[in-house]
Amino acid sequence: MPHPFAPRTARAARPLARACLCLALPAMLALAAPAQAADAYPAQPIRLIVLFPPAGGTDVLSRLVFNKIGMASGWNVVVENRAGAGGNIGMELVAKAKPDGYTIGMGQTANLAINATLYPKMPYNTVKDFTPVALVAAQPVVLIVRADSAYKTVADLVAAAKAKELSMASAGTGTVGHLTGEMFARRAGIKVLHVPYKGASPALNDLLGEQTDFYFATPPIAMPMIRAGKIRALAVTSAKRLPLLESVPTVAESGYPKFEAEDWKALVAPAGTPPDVVARLNAQVNKALGDADTVRKLRDEGSEPRGGSAAELGKFIQSENARWGDIVRQSGARVE
Repeated sequence: MPHPFAPRTARAARPLARACLCLALPAMLALAAPAQAADAYPAQPIRLIVLFPPAGGTDVLSRLVFNKIGMASGWNVVVENRAGAGGNIGMELVAKAKPDGYTIGMGQTANLAINATLYPKMPYNTVKDFTPVALVAAQPVVLIVRADSAYKTVADLVAAAKAKELSMASAGTGTVGHLTGEMFARRAGIKVLHVPYKGASPALNDLLGEQTDFYFATPPIAMPMIRAGKIRALAVTSAKRLPLLESVPTVAESGYPKFEAEDWKALVAPAGTPPDVVARLNAQVNKALGDADTVRKLRDEGSEPRGGSAAELGKFIQSENARWGDIVRQSGARVE
């Protein structure tokens, strides 16, 4: 004779099994969700925060690379220009965005390596608040003087600066050009009068107007005046000569070994962005940077494509923070 409780126990077992399945299903779905999200990425337009106004160097480079990505992959990337505070305003937006890969930012030397030491208060942590994606490009700065200047070489400039104090223009306190000039002055054993301007154009205008003696300028600012015969380039700060200025030596070649300074651009996302999404973004950036047309256009404006892994960029940003932080402290530069 069957046990009186057997049927009841069997009946109870079926609902229990269904309950266990129902409890397990959400957990299974939760585990599958990130993978499915990464597989579908991007399922909507990507917002690219550019930290400077339209038509500037960072904006042009960002649109060049992501237009190439869009044509190759079909991705829809919308550029949003958020200028101000040396790029801090735009970078804060990226740092506080949802880490899903749909908000990314084109950072650079200033806001990813210099500003952390230059500004007493920062709205984000350069190292902790971002996920590195890819190093995009870099360009040196060019040491320039007026075409009619008596200084024809770096040695001429240094000799003059040891005899009397020379004035150095910059696009602003704490810019790559300013800090490169301070670093050069220390290496050369000279003192210079720093004259900061509100932007590259007024700095260049006063150099041409004989208000200052020299200027460490970016290639897009310097090249038109060099081609017009109004400016003379004495040296570039990259490790190798710039293809646009093949006859112009590097600072290292001019007697200051291992001297190097570059204004680099790097793509970052909010901290916590899924690794699979970062990998997809990184792959697309590297593919675009390997395109011959992209390389040509970057070099035409004085930049060199970089690329590489997200992990490499992470290490690079940390090392650049340490390097430029030391330069800022030694220069005494500060922006309140």
